[in-house]
Amino acid sequence: MPHHAPLFVIASIHVTFCSFTRGCGPNKDYIHLQLHHLPPEQLHSRLPGISETALIFGGVDITKEPIPVLPTVHYNMGGTPTNYKGEVVTLNSDGEDVVVPGLYAAGEGASASVHGANRLGANSLLDLVIFGRSCANTIASKSKPGDKLPELPENAGEESVANIDQLLNSKGDIPTAVLRDRMQKAMQSNAAVFRTGPVLREGIQKLEGVYSDMKHIKVFDKSLIWNTDLVETLELQNLMINSMQTIVGAEAREESRGAHAREDFKDRVDEYDYTKPLEGQRKLEFNEHWRKHTLAFSDKSGKVTLKYRPVIDTPLDEKKCPHVPPKPRVY
Repeated sequence: MPHHAPLFVIASIHVTFCSFTRGCGPNKDYIHLQLHHLPPEQLHSRLPGISETALIFGGVDITKEPIPVLPTVHYNMGGTPTNYKGEVVTLNSDGEDVVVPGLYAAGEGASASVHGANRLGANSLLDLVIFGRSCANTIASKSKPGDKLPELPENAGEESVANIDQLLNSKGDIPTAVLRDRMQKAMQSNAAVFRTGPVLREGIQKLEGVYSDMKHIKVFDKSLIWNTDLVETLELQNLMINSMQTIVGAEAREESRGAHAREDFKDRVDEYDYTKPLEGQRKLEFNEHWRKHTLAFSDKSGKVTLKYRPVIDTPLDEKKCPHVPPKPRVY
């Protein structure tokens, strides 16, 4: 930790992960967390959840053995793009926000483009309170009791049913768990804490191979009742989209910002150098800096297309809440 965060006694989670050095296990991909120097009664009373989790998933008695820990990522920082009203937005051909009618998002599932509003511990709850209320107010202002609902297309829902039918009747020969393991290992080794362009590009190739093999997936349980095999396969479909968008977006972003740490691009690139006085500086053009949101779009083949959305940091009322300029996080 002194190497990665010399100015702090306790650093953020992604910086803490950077201080981990892996090397344990057959694949040398995890570290050991030792707790058995503590009295067993203290472990049982103070850490019952960790004791149980380590025993169930790692087969480890923490009163006698170290816990295998594999640091990967904190969680995805971002979500469905929204405006301050909670309305989901996308971009038009001119790069301008366009509201998706009737679709709202708030909390961990949204990206409201408010600096520090979410992804910072308890602030996720604050994000829900603020933008959840904003969603409710917007819906109340636009929808009234008795309003006629738009007609659904005649084929509404058929694509989802067809997807389930295709999975249940697939003649493939690769179990879901095998493909999920390949995806997981590719993300852990190629898009984890330490990132470089070549490593990320290698990861993209690995995930493209997994995506291609999804057509050979096999669901062994053909029932429609409590079918965990089917549920896990549907989850994997979502995870593949998420992982492809994550690693393609990371490879394109040639800077380090927050939990996105590039060994080959160690500095963050803003429109200004906020570590120096702004007077006399030239503001970089939108395509010259990285203080912007990545928007990722996937087609059915898994191909990812990236677009970028400006960060909205202008207050609605400058008198009530003056603008706070960005400040690089320095450890």
